[in-house]
This record gives sequence, C-alpha cells and structure tokens, in this order.
Amino acid sequence: MPSYNKVLLMGNLTRDPELRYTANNQAVCNVGLAVNRRYQTSDGQQREEVAFIDCEAWGRRAEVINQYLAKGRPVFVEGRLRLDSWEDQQGQKRSKLKVVIENFEFIDSRGGSEGGGGGGGHDAGYNNSQPASRAADVAAADSGPHTPIDDDDIPF
Repeated sequence: MPSYNKVLLMGNLTRDPELRYTANNQAVCNVGLAVNRRYQTSDGQQREEVAFIDCEAWGRRAEVINQYLAKGRPVFVEGRLRLDSWEDQQGQKRSKLKVVIENFEFIDSRGGSEGGGGGGGHDAGYNNSQPASRAADVAAADSGPHTPIDDDDIPF
C-alpha cells in the first residue's frame, strides 16, 4: 500500500536555532515552531489554539537556518514527519514526533540588527508567483561536511 509523508507549516520560531555537528561533521539544527489557528466557536466567540512543533534540518539547510533565523521570526517549512524513540533514565520508553525540514522559505524581511540577522532590508518573503525562493534553493544544496558560507550563498 503506498504512503505519503509531507508536512507544510508556517509559523514563528519559539527559540533561537540550535546548531551542532555530528561525529561525521554533518550539521544538524533544531528549532521550535509555533503554528496558530484562529476559529470561531458555535456561540460566536473568537478562539485561538497554538501547536508547538519541534523541527530539525540537516547539512547546508541547517547552517543557513542557524545563520539567518532567530526566535520570533516567521518561516514557511516543508518537510516530513519522523518518530524518534528512546529510553529515558528511568527505563521508560519515550517517543516524539518531529518535522524533518526538507525545504523552507523566509517570510519577512527584517534588517540585520533585529532578531539576530536577516535580509538587510531586502524582501525575502513568500512569493506566490515563484514557489521556490532563493533561500530554499540555497538550503536544498545539502553539502555533507561543514563548509563556510560565501557571499554568493546568501539567500537574499
């Protein structure tokens, strides 16, 4: 039976990206994403619910996210669900769903001093006429080991 695992989310980062490297020098970046849903109850009251989602990016994508995003910044994420399972210190089996980021796009165009970096005033927003932004193209170029970011790699 065929299956399909695709996640599309747009929200704000709940914390600054956490970049680390594996023993093989592969970059991995963890971020938290808050996604809001507004709705109206049957009695006419406006309500809002928030989902907090842990996300993970690898390789070049992880490095770009770490360099250009910070807590509070909006981002559009495309990825897949992955279930992590482990045993805690008390011997209890634990598991957690996480989104593995396969593509992303910057939503706003904050300047360099706000929120830990950004586009220096250039528009890096979501563009409906061009589904893949320069940021997504740069991030999609997964290079194995850590390499420094050149000016040509800057996504805006």
